Parts: sequence; C-alpha cells; structure tokens
Amino acid sequence: NIKRKGELSMDNEEIGFEYDFCGWATRNGLKCADGRTIVRDAFKHNDGDIVPLVWNHGHNDPNNVLGHALLENRDEGVYVYGSFNDTPSANNAREFIQHGDITSLSIYANKLQQDSSRNVMHGDIKEVSLVLAGANPGAYIEDVIVHGDTDGGSIIYSDDYIEETDDLEHAEYD
Repeated sequence: NIKRKGELSMDNEEIGFEYDFCGWATRNGLKCADGRTIVRDAFKHNDGDIVPLVWNHGHNDPNNVLGHALLENRDEGVYVYGSFNDTPSANNAREFIQHGDITSLSIYANKLQQDSSRNVMHGDIKEVSLVLAGANPGAYIEDVIVHGDTDGGSIIYSDDYIEETDDLEHAEYD
C-alpha cells in the first residue's frame, strides 16, 4: 500500500513537526512476552507527550537516541508518530525502516500499576524504541513516510503485516 500524506489520521501540520513513520507503540489486550497485558487507557495520561525515540532501549549511550516520538492514546492502544534526528545512527535507522529491515516497536515505561493477573492498569511511558522483535505482538510500524520534493508531498509506504512469535526477549522495567 502506498498512501499520500493526507490519508493518515493526523498530518504533519496537525502534529506540529514532520514525522518519518507512525505505528503502534503498544496495543491493548495482547499478552506481552513478559506475561503482562496492557489494558485500555493504561497510558492515557501520556496522550500528547513527546518522548525520546531510542534504539533497542539503549539508555546508556546518547548515540542510541534517534529522535523523538509523539504519543497518541487510542481505544486500541498507544499510537506513535516518530521523527528521526540528523545523526548517523538515526540516518541508519531511517534506512532500516524504509527498507523494511526493522518493523517492530517497544516502549519503556515505569511507575507500573498492575493487578494480580499482570494486567497493566497504569504506567508512565518514558521512551519508544525501534527493536528487532517487540514484546507486544501488536506493536509495529504501520506507515513509513519518504519525504521528497518530487510533487510537493510525501509518499507513505504501509505494511499491514504483524509477525507473532514466541521467541521474544523482553526486559522487565519497574
């Protein structure tokens, strides 16, 4: 699927910055690899927040910061609009997602409140990461935008494929 810029729920003007991709940071009601399930509106208070976009939850190296991400709370989960910075690491990551090499997203959240069944009722998203395989099977890049001056707009490549696997590693953060 190829989409034009205006076919998304929000365009660059509505967001306030030019974004490079969008997709699901996390989806509600799906059991994650760590046994947790995010419930609807667990991150509602993060709606409209801008958090760092990071490579593989790499909090120990500033070169892992690839840009920033705008969070949008929806009924199905938390949607994200990601914008890369102009560093070599971010330029590599941009190439990876445009080529389809990286398609998964993951969140780092703290202040988790969960019930005895490990349903996450509340938490605070601190970053969104590009990852090789996410813990939440519904967290993926939905649309990739290739910016250009060819016709005054951007082309968006859409991939509706979600890969589900049991072979996921997920670090547990408090």
